[in-house]
Amino acid sequence: MTDSVSDLDITRAAAQLKAGELVAFPTETVYGLGADASNTDAVRKVFVAKGRPADHPLIVHIADTVQLSNWAREIPHAVHTLAQKFWPGPLTLVLKRHPNVPDAVTGGQDTVAIRVPSHPVARALLRAFGGGIAAPSANRFGRVSSTTAAHVREEFGDAVACVLDGGATDVGIESTIVDCSGAAPTLLRPGMITPQQIEAVLGKPLAAPQAKTPRVSGMLDKHYAPQTPLMQMEGDLVVELAHSLVRQGKHVAVLARTKLQPLLDNLTWVAAPVDAAGYAHDLYANLRALDHAGCDAILVEQPPDEAEWLAIRDRLNRAAAGSGGTETI
Repeated sequence: MTDSVSDLDITRAAAQLKAGELVAFPTETVYGLGADASNTDAVRKVFVAKGRPADHPLIVHIADTVQLSNWAREIPHAVHTLAQKFWPGPLTLVLKRHPNVPDAVTGGQDTVAIRVPSHPVARALLRAFGGGIAAPSANRFGRVSSTTAAHVREEFGDAVACVLDGGATDVGIESTIVDCSGAAPTLLRPGMITPQQIEAVLGKPLAAPQAKTPRVSGMLDKHYAPQTPLMQMEGDLVVELAHSLVRQGKHVAVLARTKLQPLLDNLTWVAAPVDAAGYAHDLYANLRALDHAGCDAILVEQPPDEAEWLAIRDRLNRAAAGSGGTETI
């Protein structure tokens, strides 16, 4: 596990889950706010804590593929193929739900989202608990996800008594979600496992989402958002707008892809990693830092239009739509 999480910590956290309490824990993607997925009252506490709409489904985390049949009633061959390649790891699969899965977990749908995380703390907790843990990201609904235990405490304070501190998460953005409940596997949410990687394993293209595809976590147009108004634009336009806003007396924050910072007062500049994996790892921590900088606006230099950046572009587009907007700039 980690130096900061002991076997006793895991035992206590598992006991709290069994008692119907909430436990925040690290996965390789982001921190999750977990409840016993078989306990409707416990699951409802997640929605209350986050301020999450009741029809917005959760992801069930399990220890291994052996537990799949406890949560899904139909398991297509594609699921076994993808699980063998990508589990444990940052891939969520949507399946037809087992009749015993509570409506609170699925948002009332006939499908359930499942994954096997790879973080050692998450895996130890799942083994000790013995069941499924329903866990969305550990943050207030629609806001920037938590990638450290400090972020979780910042979001919830004492409202979540148990926070397992496994350090900063490895991936930094949420899992890829693939719907396997229909006629053909369909990408619902991009993540750092790319469509191309999934298609290579399946040996065929992913289907395009249809109007009746299941609702899943993180797919609202406005999501992952700081409270400070956020806008995306090309690099030259970032500098141009930063100059303009500073001349208007505004304090501007910039998430850039270059270290060449303009010599301006009232400018907070963060140079993000140039590679997609590094950028994703730091993204939410950077957005939180810029959100706390007391700025009037966050300007983000658009990432490349390349396959490995798909999930990052998705998160930034939703963050821009869900932030304070441009009216106050």
